[in-house]
Amino acid sequence: MKRQNVRTLLLIVCTFLYLLLGAAVFDALESKHEETEKKRLEDVEKEIQKTYDISETDMENLRNITMKLIPQKAGVQWKFAGSFFFCMTVITTIGYGHSTPRTDGGKIFCMIYSLIGIPLNLVMFQSVGERLNILMGFGIKKIKRCLKFKKAEVSHTELVMIGALTTGFITITGSLAFSKFENWSFLDAYYFVSITLTTIGFGDLVVLQKNNHLQNSPQYVFFSIMYILGALVVVASVMNLLVLRLLTLNTEDERREQQEQAMRQSAVELNHIDSHIAFHSNHNHSSGPLLGGKDIKDRSALYDPYEPSNLLGPDDVHFSLYRQSIYNTQYADLDETLNQFRNSQRSGKRRSV
Repeated sequence: MKRQNVRTLLLIVCTFLYLLLGAAVFDALESKHEETEKKRLEDVEKEIQKTYDISETDMENLRNITMKLIPQKAGVQWKFAGSFFFCMTVITTIGYGHSTPRTDGGKIFCMIYSLIGIPLNLVMFQSVGERLNILMGFGIKKIKRCLKFKKAEVSHTELVMIGALTTGFITITGSLAFSKFENWSFLDAYYFVSITLTTIGFGDLVVLQKNNHLQNSPQYVFFSIMYILGALVVVASVMNLLVLRLLTLNTEDERREQQEQAMRQSAVELNHIDSHIAFHSNHNHSSGPLLGGKDIKDRSALYDPYEPSNLLGPDDVHFSLYRQSIYNTQYADLDETLNQFRNSQRSGKRRSV
């Protein structure tokens, strides 16, 4: 089985095993808390409904109103600043879900906008990530030369390590900033940054969603947008290095298998020609070896009709011409060696005569 097929099969198996592992862990960690929280909220809801004598219909309306009012704490979502933030979440595939189009025109435009914007964004991240990798490689090479390393070349592993360190620094810095601006704990802020930079975007924690930040804090809006885009570029560069490495492994395996297959094919063809030579030599020259008593081991020793000592019968002439056609087809790059060998054969025959 090909190495690529084995690797693909292993990746599929590992992915499903990883999914099963994640499901088991989340089941153990979250299911009990979910049941407890659900019961608590239901008790609170019943208490409120009983205390204020609210009908079931009014209670349902209150739930819907509360859900719709939560995004409005950020201010007006669909002014330019909020719309720009929403567009960023669309083309980067983060999709927090904190704000969604409500009109038919907005939904139609969002679909068309995403179909064009997502590929454009992916190509942009890929290109910028490649340039960033080149820049990092240039910086590492300069540092090595300044430190007088014997070899200043930059390896693929070194680039991945530098990218990983840069990603760690960016995530920690962003977590500290968002924990201050949003009054989150460091864990919540780091969780938000990680979910954002991996473009998962659950939407349980979203920046710019309280205290009218969208209208009252333009500097914070600018920082948030530029941080997310810049950090995504760095993460994309590291991902590009990892994906490039995997593609390189596949390409190397394919090239190696092609070379092995070509070598096996050449060996089969050589054995086929050798078997024909041995068969005709034993069949037509039982009293002596092929080509006038000379043991010709080189494949370029062909029939020479002008040499008296190489007079052969009709079958020998036919086989020699057949072998010459096979040789010219499969080993055309050895013509020079062939001519040298034939000339040496002629001169040797003439000296013997």
